[in-house]
Amino acid sequence: MSAGYLGHLRCPRCGAAQSESAAFAGCPDCAASGIGVNLRPAYQIEAGPLPVAEREPGIFRYRRLLPLAPQVRPVSLAEGGTPLLPARTLGAELGLPRLLIKDETRNPTWSYKDRLAAVAVTRAVADGAATVVVATSGNHGAAVAAYAASAGIECIALTPASVPLAMRTRMQAYGARVFAYESGPDRWAAMAAGVATHGWAPISGFRDPPIGSNPFGVDGYKTIAYELWQDLGRVPDVVVLPAAYGDGLAGVHRGFADLVALGLAGAVPRLVAVDPFGAHLAALAEPAAPRPVPAGASVAFSVATPIATHQGVEALRQSGGTAVAEPSDQVIMQMQARLAATEGLYLEAAAALPLVGAQRLAEQGWLRPHELVVTVATASGLTDVEATAARLPQPPVLPPDLAALDAALATGPGRLA
Repeated sequence: MSAGYLGHLRCPRCGAAQSESAAFAGCPDCAASGIGVNLRPAYQIEAGPLPVAEREPGIFRYRRLLPLAPQVRPVSLAEGGTPLLPARTLGAELGLPRLLIKDETRNPTWSYKDRLAAVAVTRAVADGAATVVVATSGNHGAAVAAYAASAGIECIALTPASVPLAMRTRMQAYGARVFAYESGPDRWAAMAAGVATHGWAPISGFRDPPIGSNPFGVDGYKTIAYELWQDLGRVPDVVVLPAAYGDGLAGVHRGFADLVALGLAGAVPRLVAVDPFGAHLAALAEPAAPRPVPAGASVAFSVATPIATHQGVEALRQSGGTAVAEPSDQVIMQMQARLAATEGLYLEAAAALPLVGAQRLAEQGWLRPHELVVTVATASGLTDVEATAARLPQPPVLPPDLAALDAALATGPGRLA
């Protein structure tokens, strides 16, 4: 056996082992020093082939590299296995002819959050939970609600009062009980009380300052790295992701580290985090714990964090990566439109951020034309279609003759502004 979960977690900062019962509060030793650190499941991994169980559903074909006991039955909606698409036209325009897009919009609830939800809800069911709870701005909650519905357990979603209609509707359609709060700390406090008092299984983070989400679920993102390796026959040079509290960054980094431990890769790719207000860029320059940066409203609201986490910054540092900030809604939405018009992919605003980041880094020379660059398209534009619709003109109503259509075409209406 080349790999297996050891049944406990470790702190990536101080190395202390922690039991599964302490999984969700972060490392107590580091917290005592004033630094919040998410734990991560521990594995025994020896050199050998990538362990793949072909008969298991979805991402659970990699179950020996996931934090599950052998007898646990997966909760799966056939997530994962998403395509890796060449961005030929846009890549050429950006000076990155080997640019690829990992299209996570093909997951069951249209985002890469399904990978986290699949593993975290599977663990919750295996541990006897009757209710899961999630603090969410949308995609995370929709994914958890869908997997909870499949498992036959209750989902409680605590959202910002400003959550877009499409996000809230999806959560409620999957059966979640949704409640709104004015601030993140209000949601986290309510969630922490429910976890402590009612025994709800937390699928997102609820610490303040944040440390990241359910650490079992974070390992669901490792499967992105395995799929990239299988699709390419190697690891990419660079992987670019949007990032809030670093769950995706940490999980993808762990997956590539597994490939190194298995002897299938010589090194992990350089990872890049992109967020609107520079939380990760500031944290890379901060030798101690991440500190808040000024933040505000953003069309990329799901990653508009004022503070990074240890797990995300660790992934950037250990991979030799970097971070990019893009606060301009106009720039983000222009990239969303550009991608849709050149490659036929319609992404959520936050999911377009990696392409903005790749453009910036190519202009700076940090990314070079010969490099194999993968941007992770984390969510479909259909998750927040209102943001796009606000930029689109109303289609003119025309009389039924070609002359009127030709005249309208000549004036150019109907395109993105």
